[in-house]
Amino acid sequence: MEHVHGNTLTLRSIGIDTYRENIIYMRGDCPVCRSEGFTALTRLVVANGAKSIIATLNVVHSDLLRHSEAALSTEAMKRLGGVEGGSITISHLDPISSLSLVRAKIYGRELSDEDLRAIITDVTAGRYSNVELAAFIVGSAGDHLNERETIGLTRAMIASGQRLSWGPGPIMDKHCVGGLPGNRTTPIVVSIVAAAGLTIPKTSSRAITSPAGTADVMETMTPVDLGLDRMRRVVETEGGCMVWGGAVQLSPADDILISVEKALDIDSEGQMIASVLSKKVAAGSTHAIFDIPLGPTAKVRSRAAALALKERMTRTAAAVGLNAEVLITDGGQPVGRGIGPALEAMDVLAVLRHGAGAPQDLRERALVLAGSLLDLSGKFPPSTGAMKAREILESGQAWRKFHAICEAQGGFNEPKAAQHQHDVLAEHDGIVRSVDNRRLARIAKLAGAPRSAAAGISFHAPVGRMVRKGDLLFTVHAEGLGELEYALAYMRQENGTIQYD
Repeated sequence: MEHVHGNTLTLRSIGIDTYRENIIYMRGDCPVCRSEGFTALTRLVVANGAKSIIATLNVVHSDLLRHSEAALSTEAMKRLGGVEGGSITISHLDPISSLSLVRAKIYGRELSDEDLRAIITDVTAGRYSNVELAAFIVGSAGDHLNERETIGLTRAMIASGQRLSWGPGPIMDKHCVGGLPGNRTTPIVVSIVAAAGLTIPKTSSRAITSPAGTADVMETMTPVDLGLDRMRRVVETEGGCMVWGGAVQLSPADDILISVEKALDIDSEGQMIASVLSKKVAAGSTHAIFDIPLGPTAKVRSRAAALALKERMTRTAAAVGLNAEVLITDGGQPVGRGIGPALEAMDVLAVLRHGAGAPQDLRERALVLAGSLLDLSGKFPPSTGAMKAREILESGQAWRKFHAICEAQGGFNEPKAAQHQHDVLAEHDGIVRSVDNRRLARIAKLAGAPRSAAAGISFHAPVGRMVRKGDLLFTVHAEGLGELEYALAYMRQENGTIQYD
């Protein structure tokens, strides 16, 4: 057996992807494991010189590693800045005191601002494992965060990362709470608002539980993984940008929580509000429009719930210094035709370019939101925002601004279609009565979206349309035949995705 000096081991790279979880691999009979009493799932401090991370131990009982070696997952290797053959030191992680606050929350205790700051500080520092993050998320789900806690969580998440400043305002932004397939209004709104001479540095998330997020859609057309300096240059040049928020470390605790929320398929209302508002304030926004789609299969399903969410968002925004307006919109069916990154990008381009057959529902919804933002800015005569937004879109100014922003971010690319498609046809005559948004989104995800950018659904059966037997209801797009069949198998089991009679 090789001699190991203290708690120092030689680093191996074995190429295991564990997503955002830092994992360290050590032999069970490694002298460090034996002398320190480390067991599987122990949380350890791993240091590479002055740099350190916290990682979860996975124990190896094979010859994959030598006694003097340890390996890190690919993400942990990147975060630590480790190199193959280098030396790392391993030590115990001190107890995390804020976990007692998480346990208290699970049992119904109201958390103070100080409690929430302690939790978010530890989350941002990487001290929580995914299991511990899941405990905090589940403990906060449903109605378990009250309004005061939501404000405290928002403030804690703002303080967890850097906060941008863009000089004299107003600095504009918009957000949709989600739950509605398609509805990719952001690229259109940003283009209109920036073309109107306002500043709108838009940072967006990737998909959490949906087939696409705005960052996923934009990435099919232009780079979105921009650092802060590059983002600032784009905004200074063009007045706006459309980038992935995770790349610029705004409210970094939010990105960590989102990664676990995605795995759990959970959206907590209080955490959702804190997530959205912390990103807006951290991005330097002073004025924002929020869109709440309301429908039987949207994220918000009753008018009472929508009104309650509107009131809570408005009050939380005011508490953190954000001038906000919340709109409740129709969430009964998809907006646009595309569901999935590339397909939604094609819809956006059709609207901006005035393409033949551009989806009018997407166009009109984007105009409502853009007009509301122009009115909220106070830079135009009262109630003229809608007219100004329409003028900018119809004149081609919005398309030219969109293209210029893409070029500034690294170049413009046309989104590409998937290799495989399957048409779903009407089995009888009828009028479309309802659309199940969640089932459509599920089919799109099983087809590969958003991981496969070209995968998803082209939707052709809006509510109220008369269909004849054999008419096209929607088309499933996939990059692989296996994914296509997987989506179709689910679709055959779940009757009622589109109701028509």
